[in-house]
Parts: sequence; C-alpha cells; structure tokens
Amino acid sequence: MAKKLGLKERYALLTRGLDWETTYQPMDAVFPYDQYEGIKIKDWDAWADPFRLTMDAYWKYQSEKERKLYAILDAFQQNNGQLNISDARYLSAVKLWLQGITPLEYAAHRGFAHAGRAFRGAGARIACQMQSIDELRHAQTQLHAFSHYNKFFNGFHGFAHMRDRAWYLSIPKSFFEDAMTAGPFEFVTSISFAFEYVLTNLLFMPFVSGAAYNGDMATTTFGFSAQSDESRHMTLGLEVVKFMLQQHEDNVPIVQGWLDKWFWRGYRLLGLVGTMMDYMLPKKVMSWAEAWGIYWEENGAALFHDLGRYGIRLPKHHEVAAKEKHRLTHEMWITLYQYGNALSLHTWVPDDEEIAWLSEKYGATFDTLYKPRLLFLREREQRGERYYNNRLPMVCQVCQIPMFYTEPDDPLTQSVRIVEAAGTRHHCCSDGCADIFNHEPMKYVQALIPPQQIYRGEAGGARDIFEYAAWLHLERDVDTGEYRGSPDQKQWDAWQEAHKTKPANVA
Repeated sequence: MAKKLGLKERYALLTRGLDWETTYQPMDAVFPYDQYEGIKIKDWDAWADPFRLTMDAYWKYQSEKERKLYAILDAFQQNNGQLNISDARYLSAVKLWLQGITPLEYAAHRGFAHAGRAFRGAGARIACQMQSIDELRHAQTQLHAFSHYNKFFNGFHGFAHMRDRAWYLSIPKSFFEDAMTAGPFEFVTSISFAFEYVLTNLLFMPFVSGAAYNGDMATTTFGFSAQSDESRHMTLGLEVVKFMLQQHEDNVPIVQGWLDKWFWRGYRLLGLVGTMMDYMLPKKVMSWAEAWGIYWEENGAALFHDLGRYGIRLPKHHEVAAKEKHRLTHEMWITLYQYGNALSLHTWVPDDEEIAWLSEKYGATFDTLYKPRLLFLREREQRGERYYNNRLPMVCQVCQIPMFYTEPDDPLTQSVRIVEAAGTRHHCCSDGCADIFNHEPMKYVQALIPPQQIYRGEAGGARDIFEYAAWLHLERDVDTGEYRGSPDQKQWDAWQEAHKTKPANVA
C-alpha cells in the first residue's frame, strides 16, 4: 500500500514538484513583471507559506465554515433579525461597509489573481490564488448578509453604481486602484500589510464586536468567519515582507518605502472605520482612540520590532497618527454630516448620552473643539435650520479625503499642502500624502477626482448637488440627509411601538 503523504509533503509537491522552467520561451519573457520594481530574488524556493495549505485542505476548511455561516444567515432572516438591532441608525454603518468595503474585497480578488500570474515562484502563485478565492468569498458573503436589510431599509440599492460615481467612495476606491496599478510585489505588500494588518484588523475585531453588541448577528457571523482568513492573510503578509528582506539587502530601502506609503494610505482610509465605531454604532464597545492604541500602537509596534533586525523602522509619520487619534473621527463625522445631501446613508447629531460617552473617551479635546460644534448644529436643527453644505468638497489628490483635517500640532488650522508636477498645482491633506505624491508625481496627477469631474459636467450633466444625487440614483430625504424624520426612522419607530402594544400571549 502506498504511504499516505503528510500535509507538508503534499504542500511541497504542489509548490515545488509540479513547477517547471519553460524552454519554449525564456522565463524573463514569461514573467516580465517580477523584476522591474527592483526587488531581487535569489531563491524562490525560500518562499514559505506558514500554513502550508493544499487545495484539498483549503476546500475542506472553507466548506465547513460556509455551512455554519449560511445556517446562521438563514436563521437571522427567518426570524426577522432586522427587528433585533439596537436602532435603525446602526444601518448607516452597514451601508458604508457595503458601499465602501465590500467592493474592496472584490478588487482584492482581482488583484491577487493578477499578481499571482506575475510571480515565477510556484509557492507565491499558490498563495495568491488562495487569497484571491478568499477575497471573492468575502465579497459574496457580505452581499448575502446585507441583502436582508435591503428588503426593509433605504440606501442599500445600487452599491456598485455608487462605488464608481459617489465622491466619498473614491476614498476606498482610490486606495485599491493605486495598489492594482503598482507592481506585483508592491501590490502584495500594500494589501497584506496595509489592508490586512492595519485596516481589517481594526475592522473585523472592534467594529464587528460592535455589530454583535448592536444585535446584528449576520454581520457578526460573516465577520468572524472572514477573520480566520484575515489572520492567515496577515501572517502570510508578514512572511512575504520577510522573504523580500531576506533575499537581498538592496530590497530593504524599497520595502521600507512601500511600508511608509501604505501605512499612511491605510491609516487615512481607516478614518471611515473609526467614524463608524464612534458615531454610527448606537451601542458602543470601544472608542476609535482605544482601538488604535490596542491594534496598531501595541500590535503594530511589535511587528516592526520583529522587522528591526532587517533594518526596517516604524513607518514614516506614525507619530502623526498617534497625535490625531483623538480628533480624526470627530472631524470626519462633522464633514459627512454637512455633505449629507450627497450620501447614500443618514447622518445626525449625537444625542446627550452619546455626547457624554464621547466626552468620557476623548476628554478636553472633544469638549473644547467638537462638542460645541455639535451642540450648535443641534440648535440649528431645533430651529428648523438643519445645516447642509450644498457644494462638494475639495479633496486630497492622493487619498481623496476632503480637505477637512487639521494640522497635527494645531487643531485650529486646516492642514493643506500644495504640490506641483507637470506644470500643474494640486492639493494634499497632509505631509504623508504630499510625500507619496512627490515620489510618483506622474502617477497621481492622473488621478480621477470625482468632485472635479462633477463640476466639469461629467456626472450626467448635473448642475447642482441634488441633480448629482439623482444621477447616483438617490432619492432626496429618503436615501440621503438627516436620519431624524427619515422614512427609515419612522418605520423603525412604528415597529418599536407595535412591539410595545403586542399582546403578551402573541408569539
């Protein structure tokens, strides 16, 4: 009887034994993209996937997770799970996830399929293939989980239409388009490090815990199902970085430059996740500043201590992120609030209990700088003068976030940097984004900036923000604008009232 091979032996056969060198074409012609970034690889066989998954093991593990996940999603739908969430305001966070993050999962699927083709090492190709399938699965499970809410609430329709046209969704969209137009090594570094280690760790752990606390078991279940994949991606991403550093000393400055760039891009994108945690969760589990402290300042610093032996230091501008953690979400929320006429989600001024929580978590910074502004906006609402800025904002040429952040050492001064290239001037929101622009100016001068396109008449000919919203297929004051008084709130309140008046003997 033939000896049954172990997992390690089967992985070796998959990633080494089935590979071959081409004779009908030179290998450099077959794999033209794995050298032009300057990364030097001496031994592709040194690539090691710490999990050593074979395809049969991969399908077995994933199918087991799928059966459990969809059993819970079915139960959530059959038991009218939408009635068990804490408040309909919570769904603004879900809408932002669907519009901004789910398309990124699909983009990651495409990106890893493309990057895998570019590597001449079979181990790297197999790892990219599995992550590509993971990312596609994540996009699909998120769509299935969120589809239930689309039956009852507004703003869930047309997320793919929105993704390519809405000004605020260019923030996540530009992140991935930047990564996918880079070389294969930079792409893997950007996603495995910035998207997985910096971003999804904060998204799938503290935010998904918040989803559970707010009664959304559908999001909680797919989040924890995906997190086991994300943990594998993060571990593999760290091994990829180590692989490049171990192969040649000339790779160190290239990798350090990518870590600097993609830390900053991931951090800027995280402003949306932090705002979901601080402002869109009616029942809160931890503040953004606390989550950043645990998941980046403690865990992220430990990662860089591990990489220190290769000559890697903490990413540039990491100290700026530490300074801004007490201000980031407040400045983002007030911006989303005022541009609410062009968002496919609702915004509002927090109630007294929420403002007290923010005061407790953010102290004098919140009390002196942001609480007065929120109370002023509430007074306007009470006078029937709910404030909207009916123009679209100027956005950063790199991260595409509106120019609303303040200077790291001066929260009363708007942070703006002017950069120039090819005879044109552009605006950046920070030194981090200005550094990225100046390193590759001819890449970023070509960036598609939605507000500029809209004002040039390239948004269906829209002449103002309301025609632009209609072009996005958004119905004014139904999909957009203030939460209080919206159809979503009225329906939610009617459900709550019906629940109170339901006879006790009715199931």
